[in-house]
Amino acid sequence: MSSKQFTIAIDGPAAAGKGTLSRRIAETYGFHHLDTGLTYRATAKALLDAGLTLDDEAVAEKMAREVELAGLDRDILSKHEIGEAASKIAVMPSVRRALVEAQRRFSEMAPGTVLDGRDIGTVVCPAAPVKLYVTASPEVRAKRRYDEVTGKGGIADFDAIFDDVKRRDERDMGRADSPLKPAEDAHLLDTSEMSIEAAFQAAKSIIDAALSRNT
Repeated sequence: MSSKQFTIAIDGPAAAGKGTLSRRIAETYGFHHLDTGLTYRATAKALLDAGLTLDDEAVAEKMAREVELAGLDRDILSKHEIGEAASKIAVMPSVRRALVEAQRRFSEMAPGTVLDGRDIGTVVCPAAPVKLYVTASPEVRAKRRYDEVTGKGGIADFDAIFDDVKRRDERDMGRADSPLKPAEDAHLLDTSEMSIEAAFQAAKSIIDAALSRNT
């Protein structure tokens, strides 16, 4: 990695705040941002739109290699049915390999990139000069999801959301291929009792120190 290019890898479980933090960091430093979870959702949406099965790994890999990272629409890809489909193809090794290759190419863009997901610091960008692991307790993360839904006028069941958060953690942390875990040299940010502003300032101090060493 040259001094003209800088990568920030951000990992963590669902609803820990890493997406909000990643977008703000990218905006602050003028870096490109990629929510890598959307690449799996985009692949799943392509399969659904084409009326194709979700259990054919060769077909899913072909779709994964055709995903345009520049055209990912968060609002469209956040739909529940797309997320359910994405969870089925995300366990396929060849799909993961195809998307990791695309994510690594994205990470090389100048002047810098911020990638957030589940395996950025451990698999996608293990040489990133800054690795953050953003987490929070399952109860706090479930409450955030609950507040997000009800805040938009929706109806939500806290217990159901809490159970879903725990199931997703078990799936992400327990899978054989690229399990969710902090990189050994990642900085831990527990946002359970931390505001997004406090989390951002903590991350900024880590990034600024690394940038000064990289120049």
